[in-house]
Amino acid sequence: MNIYASRAAEADWAALAGEMDAYGSALTPPLLTKDECADISSLYGEVERFRSTIDMERYRFGAGQYRYFAEPFPAPVGELRAALYPHLLPIAREWAGRLGRPAPWPDTLAEWLEMCHAAGQTKPTPILLSYGRDDWNALHRDLYGDLVFPLQVVIGLDEPGADYTGGEFLMMEQRARAQSRGTATLLPRGHGLVFTTRDRPVRTKRGWSAAPMRHGVSVVRSGRRHTLGLVFHDAA
Repeated sequence: MNIYASRAAEADWAALAGEMDAYGSALTPPLLTKDECADISSLYGEVERFRSTIDMERYRFGAGQYRYFAEPFPAPVGELRAALYPHLLPIAREWAGRLGRPAPWPDTLAEWLEMCHAAGQTKPTPILLSYGRDDWNALHRDLYGDLVFPLQVVIGLDEPGADYTGGEFLMMEQRARAQSRGTATLLPRGHGLVFTTRDRPVRTKRGWSAAPMRHGVSVVRSGRRHTLGLVFHDAA
C-alpha cells in the first residue's frame, strides 16, 4: 500500500458517509503534506503537463483559470485518485440503491475508466485550479458525458487565512417545495472535501428523491488559492 492509500484508509469513512448523507459534502483528514501541496501547486507553470487550459471568464464560468492534467499524471495525483475510489464506491452504490438507479461502477478505478473510454470518454479529468484576487467559480456540475461517478474530491493546496482570504467552497442544494440551502467550506491545506457531483438522496414521505446540487467557489478577497480536483470519470 502506497502512502496515499494509507492516508485515505485512515479516514473515518463511516463518519464521512454520514456527513455526505446530511450535507452532500464531507471534509477528510489530511491527504497531502504541506510540501506535497507546494510541489503540486508549483506544477501550474509547467504547461506541458496539461492537456488544456480554461480561462473561466472567457466562458462565463466565473474568473480565474484551471488546467486539466495530461497523462501520465504526477504520482500524488494518479495514486490519490485510485486510492480514494474504493472508499467512495460504497457511498455511490448506497445512494444509487436509494434512488433506484443503476450502479455500474466496478471495484477498481482502472476498470471504471476502461468503461468510460469504451464509451468515448477518453480525456483525463484531474484538474489544477488557480484563483487570484477577485476570482471566483460559478455554481456548476462536472458531468462531462453519459457515464458519471456521483462523487468527487477537491484538495486544498494553500492555507486559508494565511495564503488567501475568501475563496470558500460553495454548495447549493435545490430543495423540493422549499428555499435552496447553501453551505460554505474553507479547505484546510492538504485536506480533501468529498462532495456530490450532481445530487444527493433525501428522504421524503414517499421514499427517497434526488436533491439537485451544484458547487462553486466564492470570491477570493486576497492572495492566491490553488486546489487539486479529482473527478472519477473521464470526459468525452
